[in-house]
Amino acid sequence: MNGQITHIQRMSTHDGPGIRSTIFLKGCNLQCKWCHNPETFSSKPELEWLSDKCISCQTCLLVCPSEALSLQNGKVAFEKSLCTACFNCVDVCFPEAIQKIGREISPEELFAEVEQDFSFFRESNGGITFSGGEPMLQLEFVKETLRLFRQAGIHTAIETNLNVPWSWYEQVLPEVDFVMADLKLVDDHIHHNWTGASNRQILQNIINLDHSGKTYILRTPIVPGVNDSQEQLEPIFEFVSRLKNIQKYELLPFHPLAASKYKNLGIPNPFEANLCIPASKLKEFDELLIKYKKDNHERKNKL
Repeated sequence: MNGQITHIQRMSTHDGPGIRSTIFLKGCNLQCKWCHNPETFSSKPELEWLSDKCISCQTCLLVCPSEALSLQNGKVAFEKSLCTACFNCVDVCFPEAIQKIGREISPEELFAEVEQDFSFFRESNGGITFSGGEPMLQLEFVKETLRLFRQAGIHTAIETNLNVPWSWYEQVLPEVDFVMADLKLVDDHIHHNWTGASNRQILQNIINLDHSGKTYILRTPIVPGVNDSQEQLEPIFEFVSRLKNIQKYELLPFHPLAASKYKNLGIPNPFEANLCIPASKLKEFDELLIKYKKDNHERKNKL
């Protein structure tokens, strides 16, 4: 059961405890319009064209069978809708302006690649993290790979959108030490509008995760025009306040750093014009969260 990954990010300190190697898997069953990893939308390998590296040598035009690569005003241009993903152009692109995103790998091959990082894991109490995309869409690959690392005594973590059946998690959680998940919105209609899917299964799975005894954290990405308001955040805070075993809950600010990825992949970027959330607004939301926790605690004590 081989998997499809985009890359391995080594020496990561943001994807779980300690120093970690984060493995990004291809394919996702949400299409969040602000996503920072659009290269993981599709489950299949795809072409990335880095126009800034292109020297318009035109060698790629000679091997492209679909005219996805063409010459416009003396410069090479890429039209994603015409690309057949033959990847002939990758092998002939001397400046490496054309790259293949996604590669097939077996659990054993992935283990061997990451094994060189074990000393960092052991010194820092770190480990590996599966991210994406949505890792759970590659259930058998993830389950077998996690088992290999667990058998080697390596800490394991998974970042998931929780939008698959709970029975899938029941198969994987015995091999997982730590779970990270997002709670983007509570309103189902608004969630569907921005992510392309209902959140009913997600909310139920958060409750299931809370009852599972597994160590987990939740995060809410604060996205301009989506949930950057008290009206949208308070229902989230209310939901989180009912969880009994959550280790940590945090707010994450939207940033526009993925803009170049959308450009390179030839994918429309709905948030191209959006800037970072101002620090003053983030502080306001943090204070709202603190106040909500305090008020909710006082209400519970009065009952």
